[in-house]
Amino acid sequence: MLLAAKANGIKQVFGIPGVQTYPLWDALKRHESDLATILTKHEQGAAYMAFGAAKSTGRPAACTVVPGPGVLNASAALCTAMGTCSQVLCLTGQIPSTFMGAGRGHLHELADQAGTLRSIIKDAIHIEDPVQTSAAVNQAFKTMAGGRPGPVAIDMSWDVMARAYDVSIGEGNQVVDKPALDEDQLAAAAKAIAAARRPMIMCGAGAQDAANEVLALAELLHCPVTAFRSGRGVVAEDHPLGMASVAARLLWDRCDLLIGIGSRLEMQYMRWAGMGIYRDRPEDGRVVVRIDIDPLEMERFIPDFPVVADATDACAALVSALTPIVPDQRRRTGEIAAAKAKAERLIQRIQPQVAYWKIIRKLLPRDGFIVPEVSQMGFTSYFGVPILEPRTYVTEGFQGNLGFGYHTALGVKAANPDKAVVCVTGDGGFMFGVQELATAAHYNIGLITLVFNNGVFGNVLRDQDIHYAGRHIGVHLHNPDLAKLAEVFGVKGVKATNPDELRPILARAIDDDEPVLIDVSVETGSEASPWEFIMMDESPA
Repeated sequence: MLLAAKANGIKQVFGIPGVQTYPLWDALKRHESDLATILTKHEQGAAYMAFGAAKSTGRPAACTVVPGPGVLNASAALCTAMGTCSQVLCLTGQIPSTFMGAGRGHLHELADQAGTLRSIIKDAIHIEDPVQTSAAVNQAFKTMAGGRPGPVAIDMSWDVMARAYDVSIGEGNQVVDKPALDEDQLAAAAKAIAAARRPMIMCGAGAQDAANEVLALAELLHCPVTAFRSGRGVVAEDHPLGMASVAARLLWDRCDLLIGIGSRLEMQYMRWAGMGIYRDRPEDGRVVVRIDIDPLEMERFIPDFPVVADATDACAALVSALTPIVPDQRRRTGEIAAAKAKAERLIQRIQPQVAYWKIIRKLLPRDGFIVPEVSQMGFTSYFGVPILEPRTYVTEGFQGNLGFGYHTALGVKAANPDKAVVCVTGDGGFMFGVQELATAAHYNIGLITLVFNNGVFGNVLRDQDIHYAGRHIGVHLHNPDLAKLAEVFGVKGVKATNPDELRPILARAIDDDEPVLIDVSVETGSEASPWEFIMMDESPA
């Protein structure tokens, strides 16, 4: 399995060995000159690191865990990978072949491991005949990359994996399945777009590899481009047409056509329309064009004009079709700039988060990566920090996994060692993966981690205050001294208490490019709620 994965471009494996995967780890040892191994402290950490590597690069990344409980520990990260269209390969073992299907309760046995995994990821493949290894692994990579990208698991029985075989490993998969452009769909969408006077483009994860084509379309239409999480950075938010969600909401009421590119349109038709009511189509009078590689998306939320296609192909084709017929829309320059300026003024009331994000953005290079945890700082990042390049904003997607951030950021840095990577987390989420400080120290992974330490689960505290008369339960945290704890693990630990103190500490950390944890103390309950700028069922004022 390992050599077949290597033939498909895998150069790094995150994981923890166990009896059912000993032969795979022996192969890692025998091929350590061209296959890097990162031993993690928990299976969830291994899978999240692979997720971070895959999401930040757009290429497949691999983890290996034992079957049964190891796979289940990794499943939270595999859910996140599925929800964010990330190509994570999970390599695992199985009970001995003679026990398969017998239900005898062998070590780490699940009644239906493949079935369990298929309920949350794209596919799970069991290799019964080792001669088929190369073909099976190539099929896994084809499945991961084809259509809507996503994770796949491969397993092999413990005894089968341990035997020696004369197996030929051929070249890796070269096929990426994608639908052909439907010329009728394209022509109908182009006609509708040409008739619009205030169009808007909404990007999702499916637009990340089409940045040049999306920008060309936006500049032709002279229309704003926005995103919620996974589509940010496709068009830089310091470009005149690129904007985060608050500015987009200021323009939304006058928008007459929305072009969704690789996006579920969660922001416009869930966040801004209300999360409690399912709508299977737009009901607000706007025309909606959807470009998506997954035909099922056109059934989940039915647009006026569907274009089932790869985003790169569809956007390039639309530019060609629209160039002779689209009107000059440069008159919108002023309103777009005004919306961006007003949004910048409005969000200043979300403090101290916005002040911290301003410093982080100023010091972090354009191509540096931001991994925001599910936290008060993380929620504020949805709108409070400009994202300037594709794939540099790595989030949890709709799974909303608390605790994903630190593990994921380690994977981002491991896969992008020459780029600055900043993980911005809360104390609650950070403690889900605190043990991976040892991994950072062991492999000298130069991740900068800012832990905003307010001593509580901030969102839960606020909700209990608002909805449950301040009856607090399960919200207060008993934390160690995090800077000292980092030092015990072998990671540099420092403290800051305000944005001005953070500035020189972060600047030095970026220059030093070594593992560091910055413990930022925040008074409990002092953070302004960012939620008024996340839901926005009305235009903000």
